[in-house]
Amino acid sequence: MNFEELVAKLPLWHPVKTYFTENTKLNSLLHQLSESDIEKDFPYFFNVFNQVAEIDKRYTRKENQLFPYLEKYGWNGPSQGMWAFHDANRDIVRAIRKNIEEKKPEEVKNLLPMLVGELQRMMLVEEKRLLPYAFELLKEEDWKEMRIGEEEIGWAFGVKPLSIDEASVSPAPSATPAVAALSKTIQLSEGFMSPEQINLMLQFLPVDLTYVDEHDRVIFYNRGEERVFPRSAAVIGREVRFCHPPKSVGTVLKILEEFKKGTKDDAEFWIDYRGKKIHIRYFAIRDAEKNYKGVIEVSQDVTHIQKLEGEQRLLSWS
Repeated sequence: MNFEELVAKLPLWHPVKTYFTENTKLNSLLHQLSESDIEKDFPYFFNVFNQVAEIDKRYTRKENQLFPYLEKYGWNGPSQGMWAFHDANRDIVRAIRKNIEEKKPEEVKNLLPMLVGELQRMMLVEEKRLLPYAFELLKEEDWKEMRIGEEEIGWAFGVKPLSIDEASVSPAPSATPAVAALSKTIQLSEGFMSPEQINLMLQFLPVDLTYVDEHDRVIFYNRGEERVFPRSAAVIGREVRFCHPPKSVGTVLKILEEFKKGTKDDAEFWIDYRGKKIHIRYFAIRDAEKNYKGVIEVSQDVTHIQKLEGEQRLLSWS
């Protein structure tokens, strides 16, 4: 039995089956895109292109769900290599969108063969190398945990796999923090809170918060509904260098190095991301004896804040 025949027999919830289903949908969309004419039927072309652009969500799911499980078994190649190809394909999508917005149809036509070719090449690598080896490497419980975590990121091209009975699956280590089992409040440096209150507070903070411990492992992220950058439960326990695009890893490692040496305590960046201004800050965490205990990454959409002028001292609910 070849791998394609094996995939056909997998249960409908299985992530590998979902990847193959998405590839079938994407191949169809790429054919439609290649056959369409941006000048003669722009609405149709633009609609198909927007569907193809959902490849970003698919790649995000691979980076935050599949790759961490592969790393757990020592296969770091996809995190270190394939992510860079993801970003290159994202750049092509952005370039096409930019030329569409600037009404440059000839530039769009020139870029289309590259987009189609690179997306098809990536699908071939997935189906012939990545997914078959991943299927051999991972255990059934890994795939079940992965399927649960995928809900946070979602799927592409209109694909929505069936769910599984989550009650029969052991939750990922991150799903329920150990302190959640405690019924008493926790004494903090100032005041006290129950585990439920702490979780709620962190969830409703208007920022993306990620804690990386002194061993460079992600141990926490908050699950706010309006996260700037996607996260899923599979990131818990993952080495932080695998949680960033390859082009950013050098900067992240430099920050960690300086934080550990004690030469720096914070770093900040601001970027334009999907029409928003994002402020990203890193803070070194140290105990009372100044021992390095990790770093928190705080990302915030400051688009609205940038526009504030003057003062507002009165309530303005409407």
